[in-house]
Amino acid sequence: MKLNAQIPDALYQQLETLANKQSVSIDQLVTIALSAQISAWMTKDYIEEKAKQGSWEKFQKVLDKVSDRPPEEYDKL
Repeated sequence: MKLNAQIPDALYQQLETLANKQSVSIDQLVTIALSAQISAWMTKDYIEEKAKQGSWEKFQKVLDKVSDRPPEEYDKL
């Protein structure tokens, strides 16, 4: 499928520079960037939908079962 889009000259120049730097075609770089952005939007929507199904009260009940002690040495940052 083909898609024609108008983009600002400055953005096209950045796109062209990055495509050359990455040794890929502009079409390939646009496809990668668009795919990444769509994935991010879909992930955000998925997380928001899952959050609506959650229960703060159930979460608190689970946390109440966790002992209140310092983390093990291997778990410290």
